[in-house]
Amino acid sequence: MIDLERAWWESAKPDQPKPTSELCAVAYYRHSAQDRQENSVAIQQEQVRQWAEENGVVIIQEFADRGKSGLTAEGRDAFNEMMEEWVRKRMDFQFILCLDVSRWGRFQDIDLSATYSAECKRFGKLVIYTTLGKPKENDQLYQVQVHFERYRAAQYSKELSDKVLRGCIKIAQQGFWAGGKPPYAFQRLLLDETRQPLHPLLAGQRKSIQNQRVTLCPGDEHQVTVVKRIFYEFVKERRLPQQIAASLNTDGVLSPGGKAWDTGKVNRVLANQLYSGTLVYNKTTQKLKTPTCRNPESKWVTKTDAFDSIVDSDVFEQAKQLLAESCRLPTTPEMLDCLRRLLEQFGEVRQGLLGKVTRSPSSGAYKKQFGSLDAAYQAVFDEDLARVRDDVESQLRLQIPDVQKYDNFLVVNRKFSVLVQPSVPVAHGYNQYWYFRPDLRTSVDITLGVAVTGHEGPQIIGYFPLPRLLVRNRSIRLYGSSDARLEMYGYTGLDVIFQLARM
Repeated sequence: MIDLERAWWESAKPDQPKPTSELCAVAYYRHSAQDRQENSVAIQQEQVRQWAEENGVVIIQEFADRGKSGLTAEGRDAFNEMMEEWVRKRMDFQFILCLDVSRWGRFQDIDLSATYSAECKRFGKLVIYTTLGKPKENDQLYQVQVHFERYRAAQYSKELSDKVLRGCIKIAQQGFWAGGKPPYAFQRLLLDETRQPLHPLLAGQRKSIQNQRVTLCPGDEHQVTVVKRIFYEFVKERRLPQQIAASLNTDGVLSPGGKAWDTGKVNRVLANQLYSGTLVYNKTTQKLKTPTCRNPESKWVTKTDAFDSIVDSDVFEQAKQLLAESCRLPTTPEMLDCLRRLLEQFGEVRQGLLGKVTRSPSSGAYKKQFGSLDAAYQAVFDEDLARVRDDVESQLRLQIPDVQKYDNFLVVNRKFSVLVQPSVPVAHGYNQYWYFRPDLRTSVDITLGVAVTGHEGPQIIGYFPLPRLLVRNRSIRLYGSSDARLEMYGYTGLDVIFQLARM
């Protein structure tokens, strides 16, 4: 709520007596930043007040949103205050005066504009657009006119948005910066009408002459050095992005956001064509308060050698190829081969060692492909575990007359199903554990965990039946040091399965 009658330095006027007129109103004014009229609110105020005086209406309060978009009600503090504190709560006025429909809002969903008007009417207040005048009772033509004005207000914003986009695309095609915050290590450089450099632009500064243009040039020397370092370590030293990020953090170098570096931030620097002097525009679209969407590459505007580069184009292309290779999803054999190399080099496999092998997949990649790193480790010894699985299935067939293989599990006497899941021990410091993942398919009644001595000539240590109805949807680790738990849940033979088969 604002008081447009007095300046900020004047003392507050004493409370005025309530108007005696039966017709009272509040007024709403909105000035959009695109209007480029400093007195827009004052102009609206003058016209609305004149209409009120001519029609015997007393304005008891005025609200104004300066420099606010009318596409939505979000961010329009005065509008929201008027709706919340006055329209919904007070009963001492009958009208809400607004110069025209566009000042009420340029809602892209014209039904939304009507919704706010209808809400005012529900609380006994009528919205009057003074350029249209007060509607007559049962005047259907007035409603048609208002609806048409809502459409025109929305269409104006669409047309203006399209014009701005076409202008920005034209500027980008010429190799100039079309607007926005400059990337890390760059600064904006103002060019005069003859395209000669004038001076760098500080944050918040804009060109003042329409025919001037803005380009990019290398900015802070420290940031330029950081960008060159990232490309050098990635291309020449073949370091991984996560290793580069760790190195920068160790040296106390802050990222573009003033925080620590991570893999994603390093990748964004390596993938940014601006650092090679190539301008790319219109990769994404965000119009009229709608969510940002990514445009197809056919709509991108690309201009090579648009400004001075920070890294050579050949270095950027090498980085681009290496980045594409690193982003390529590794195949299952490649992922398992990486774990084999870790096992040969360190004698164990754990998450902290993944970065020790060149171009190793991340732990997230293993989780996505196998469910977990533990499950991937078991897959490394799939051939050895397959022999254990065959041995267990043979023992079951020797004692049970009806054992049928279906999919990857067994159906026993047509009564219940068993999935045999062997597991080699996983090193864990001075200890070890066996990993099991109960199968929760409704067709599998029991996951039979089989702990073995190791992957070389594996010998069965014990059996751990995991009924589907009694286990949670999570992996299970049985540690070798937990003797009590092993004795409680484990069996040295298959008697538990044989007993179930005889029931």
